[in-house]
Amino acid sequence: MTVDIITKDQNSLWWKGATIYQIYPRSYCDANQDGMGDLAGITSKLGYIASLGVDAIWISPFFTSPMKDFGYDISNYRDVDPTFGSLDDFRALLNTAHALNLKVIIDQVYSHTSDQHAWFTESRQDRTNPKADWYVWADPKADGTPPNNWLSLFGGKAWSWDSRREQYYLHNFLDSQPDLNFHNPQVREAQLENARFWLDMGVDGFRLDVVNFYYHSKGLEDNPATPTDEPKTLAVSSDNPYCLQRHRYDISQPENLEFLRDLRNVLNDYPNTTTVGEISADDPLVIMSQYTSGNDKLHMAYTFDLLKEHCSADYIRGVISTIEERIGDGWPCWAISNHDVMRYTTRWGNNEGLHFSRVAVAMLMSLRGSVCLYQGDELGLPEADVPYDDIQDPYGLPFWPKYKGRDGCRTPMVWSDSENGGFSEVKPWLPVDKRHLALSVDQQENQLESTLNSIRQLIAWRKGQPALINGEIEILSDEGEMLLWTRTCAEQKLLVALNMTGDTLRSPLTVGIKSLLTGHGFHGSIEDETIVLGPYEALFAEISD
Repeated sequence: MTVDIITKDQNSLWWKGATIYQIYPRSYCDANQDGMGDLAGITSKLGYIASLGVDAIWISPFFTSPMKDFGYDISNYRDVDPTFGSLDDFRALLNTAHALNLKVIIDQVYSHTSDQHAWFTESRQDRTNPKADWYVWADPKADGTPPNNWLSLFGGKAWSWDSRREQYYLHNFLDSQPDLNFHNPQVREAQLENARFWLDMGVDGFRLDVVNFYYHSKGLEDNPATPTDEPKTLAVSSDNPYCLQRHRYDISQPENLEFLRDLRNVLNDYPNTTTVGEISADDPLVIMSQYTSGNDKLHMAYTFDLLKEHCSADYIRGVISTIEERIGDGWPCWAISNHDVMRYTTRWGNNEGLHFSRVAVAMLMSLRGSVCLYQGDELGLPEADVPYDDIQDPYGLPFWPKYKGRDGCRTPMVWSDSENGGFSEVKPWLPVDKRHLALSVDQQENQLESTLNSIRQLIAWRKGQPALINGEIEILSDEGEMLLWTRTCAEQKLLVALNMTGDTLRSPLTVGIKSLLTGHGFHGSIEDETIVLGPYEALFAEISD
């Protein structure tokens, strides 16, 4: 009986310390040759994904949508957009992934819908229909202006006028993405039912888009200005006026916690499932702690703290220290790239290539928490250069040229060095950056020390290090460019040393060493009680008791 309990518990915690591979379906593989990726294309590449050694895939939205925000504007939560295929295509993907021992996590966008969703079509008709209170509606001020100063993350006011109801509706993003009113219990239950639909189909969990955006303050109070002596937060681009407010009333409301408990109760009915929430807030690490602690809300969450432009050792240490001070029994999930930010090789590594890519991923995989790798991270792809005439992202156009939007990280995955990178036989929806072709999967597969094979090696090696999967973390040095910490669990005690610079670094050895670990592909050394790391090198060692 004891063995059965342990096995069940371990399986239910598969997500803890897991490596999750994010797929942006529009750009992964085009099976039907229409220039856009699809679910059948993903299914055809699941063998490759399994060969990376990852534990799960996370698929960005593939639901019915007018695609004004490329799937994050959903018009039907329970169907597949024809761009990506059908529900049968998704079932085939799910079955194939599970046969390859890959878990499947799908995006859920609960805070808002498309303005073409049937709920909003009904809600906007008048103020008395059954769904009149399903969205956030408000009367204008006496002078006809919006009810408060809230801003849209995508630029401009967060309120749009609707002449039928003679009211404004709230949209934290595009005006075609109206916000749902989570103060209405019917809205909450509808979204829980949507979760059950996909769990019944067999998905292994959800990535929850903007998980702290579900509720707004009923009082509709004005947000305060960001103090001039405090850093701007939240928006990807500091030129976005969204940064000029502290978002005290429009997001991160206390009622959110109760909905997350309700959602967790739903998942508890489906063993071995998980949630990972995306948090964008003025103080995201505090929200991460609140949302993942207590084992009754999110299983894990990630923030944009390692998705910013900074890469100094001081900054990374500061992020780790802050989350460790605040998260308690919660669990973080870390990423250095995703579909919303410039690729890490450009943002942090100035396109240094293999050596930086490898050590950056080693840093990610050495943190306490789970790991998300974005498609192309394993190839070390730089941010693509997308000409203005080819820009598709509605977030990029208003802030061009200082901020060029998210298209540069969303260009097609490169499978070969042929035209269009083997993604499609026809012109893709975004152009393939010619620099990517030499970094394609086919080009890297047979190079023993390619970025692809180096990261494969890292993922496989990490699986055998229990301290890196679920151990505690302690920073050893709070100064200098070398990153030094320990990871400790009952089975293993590890020293981790990382050099993310192009210079040779040295640091005194302050712990006893039992043995240097090999098999990870790095060549750091210890000389005369000193850790020596060449450019973009690392060292892993077992610590003596």
